[in-house]
Amino acid sequence: MELEALGLLDGLKGISEGQFSSEDLTNACLDRVKRLDSQVKAWEWLDHGAALDAARKADMQMASGGALGALHGLPIGIKDIMLTRGIPTGMGSPIYKGNVPDESATVIRRLQAAGGFVMGKTVTTEFAWRHPGKTHNPWNPDYTPGGSSSGSAAAVASGMVSAALGTQTVGSVIRPAAYCGVVGFKPSFGLISRAGVNPLSHSLDHVGIFARSLDDAAYLASCLVGHDSADPGSLAESTFGTFSLEAVAGKTHSGPFRLAAVRSPVWSLADRNQQEIWEANVDALARAGAEVERVELPPSFLNALDILRTILLAEGAQIYTPLQLAHPGKTSSAIDTLIEGGKKISAMDYLNALVAAKEMRAELQAFLSRFDAIVTPPATGEAPKTLVNTGDPSFCGIWTLMGVPAVTFPVGRGPSGLPLGFQVVGAYLDDRKTLDVAAWCNRHIGVQLGLSPDLSILEAQPDSSEDSQ
Repeated sequence: MELEALGLLDGLKGISEGQFSSEDLTNACLDRVKRLDSQVKAWEWLDHGAALDAARKADMQMASGGALGALHGLPIGIKDIMLTRGIPTGMGSPIYKGNVPDESATVIRRLQAAGGFVMGKTVTTEFAWRHPGKTHNPWNPDYTPGGSSSGSAAAVASGMVSAALGTQTVGSVIRPAAYCGVVGFKPSFGLISRAGVNPLSHSLDHVGIFARSLDDAAYLASCLVGHDSADPGSLAESTFGTFSLEAVAGKTHSGPFRLAAVRSPVWSLADRNQQEIWEANVDALARAGAEVERVELPPSFLNALDILRTILLAEGAQIYTPLQLAHPGKTSSAIDTLIEGGKKISAMDYLNALVAAKEMRAELQAFLSRFDAIVTPPATGEAPKTLVNTGDPSFCGIWTLMGVPAVTFPVGRGPSGLPLGFQVVGAYLDDRKTLDVAAWCNRHIGVQLGLSPDLSILEAQPDSSEDSQ
């Protein structure tokens, strides 16, 4: 049994049933890191000894008959903008080199309270914005893995860990998941706390999940939801009933569903292969019994990405101007450009953008009243052959602005052999149904991708970097 190839739920089952230990699973993941990370470069910080110590502690607790959490003994990758007590948290910036927080982000504390542990910190773009980190796409190291959650997507895709946490402010979960051929899930805004997660835009930031299956993503997310008074955007406890751990564990995938096939206003940006595979996927769902209607979003959505840009730049400039002034010359041109653009946005334009976004959310809720979910592309196509940018997030931005649940899963490959994905979007707080629709679509599209790319391509390459520290 290749333990590193197991999904999160299979790993949890194996540990709980005594088929193998947390130490066995963690050792298998670390062996994969030793073999591949000199090429993939998914990890910003990974201490093999610390990871094994955490696994042994989980095994000792199990042997003693102590109470076990819902994630007991599972190693998880953590994006390096999430504060992690006693572990370097560098934000992808030289400004935070050597930064070791005294406290962990709420999402990390919840993961640990459920029995999971931090295997390591995954590479992020600088402050989760556009300046790329060192990570390569595991399907082909000449291609971007996407961003900003670059390392989390690549680590899961290459079998180094069964699941990882990321964030999305425009397209930083869905796009890298699509590029790397894994499941990416961005829950509804406010479901998972962002307290202790370095911000880019208070109105747009989401915590998200990377996993190898839709069930794995749903289960992990359900372990992390909950109200947090430290996050002003956190939802009241009463809103979590349909997405509790108990609700997810007792799920049933129904269907067929009523689907709105939405090309979106940025359809022209998708390459021919992405357009063709999406159209073929939609046809397959209709043949399987889904009520598919090809529809366009309301006219106001033509301005959605401009509204998102206004909000993001204004809030990003407010957050990062003091840091830029305190550390001259240590921010990238990407952050400098964000700050410069944000300073040009007037208070009135910013407030108008917030009002427009609120009105559009109401429009989308009404639009979705006739459908169970929207199906749409997750990206413009395969990952671009570049390491100097992380690709176009346009197919994700509308849904981030709306704060609605979005999930992507792999459905095939493009002409360069890299993955292509399929995105399902639901109504606000309808996360459980959105994941159920995605699971039904995944079954009926009928094209499955392997758990990981051809790793021999990576192993054949010379060692080009130092081991993670």
